[in-house]
Amino acid sequence: MVGQTNTIGRLSSYVRTENLPHLMFTGPPGVGKTASAVSIARELFGDTWQSNFTELNASDERGIDVVRHKIKNFARTSPVGDADFKIIFLDEADALTIDAQSALRRTMEKYTRTCRFILSCNYSSKIIEPIQSRCAVYRFGPITDEAVEERVRYIATEEQLDITEDGVDAIKYVAHGDMRKAINALQSAAMLDATIDRDAIYQITATARPEEIEKLISDAYKGDFAESRRKLGDLLTKQGLSGEDIVGQIYRAVFDVGDIPDRKKIELIDKIGETDFRITEGANERIQLEALLAQFVLSGGIYND
Repeated sequence: MVGQTNTIGRLSSYVRTENLPHLMFTGPPGVGKTASAVSIARELFGDTWQSNFTELNASDERGIDVVRHKIKNFARTSPVGDADFKIIFLDEADALTIDAQSALRRTMEKYTRTCRFILSCNYSSKIIEPIQSRCAVYRFGPITDEAVEERVRYIATEEQLDITEDGVDAIKYVAHGDMRKAINALQSAAMLDATIDRDAIYQITATARPEEIEKLISDAYKGDFAESRRKLGDLLTKQGLSGEDIVGQIYRAVFDVGDIPDRKKIELIDKIGETDFRITEGANERIQLEALLAQFVLSGGIYND
């Protein structure tokens, strides 16, 4: 939270001095990168902010043509009103091709007097070094559970929603540092029932309860492969979870299972990473997850003769 506060303070100083460099925001989804860019434009330009600010999503148009035409045409025109420059916000800039990024670098150089760029990305390593060196880079971390809870309770109060304590805890678990996901979960659950509890949150977000995943892991580690396989089948078929989601929850839960020694956890995390990679590459989800449970059984030593 301290890091986020320092970031806000430095960005605010740009607004106060009206001296904005090219910026690059990097971090996971739902942590305020787009909101920060829009806030800067609104504070700088006031009523004319929409005329001096344009937002493009690089994942929609990721080729060199979007740089040569849309971006260049906006950058070359003069600012509206008393503004000294315009702002181009390029969301998901890490989706741009290398050729498009090279063209963007030249555009940033040529029109720096009339235009500033704010780039947003999840992975800064996918942005070429010449662009990174021209930007002030700000790294956004996940939103803390305390901040998520504070905002959820504020929205619930303003919208007159009845949310239980375990409902708030479920939202924090589901959000995992993503404020957008937290608010969407709250809104979706509010459409189903007047009272928002943990069951409503887990149901609407297609998320398994943490204790279910911990029991799945514990059963497998203790050698009860049949029971853990049955529970896995329920998660895949009855609850409709995807294999990728289950792997992610297993990874989060394995640290909380007290039956597994730390050394064994290290070995199992390696297997979880391998399973995640295979599922991402298109392997059969059920086979890979059952193979992962088998690794837990073998790691428990029940069948190691």
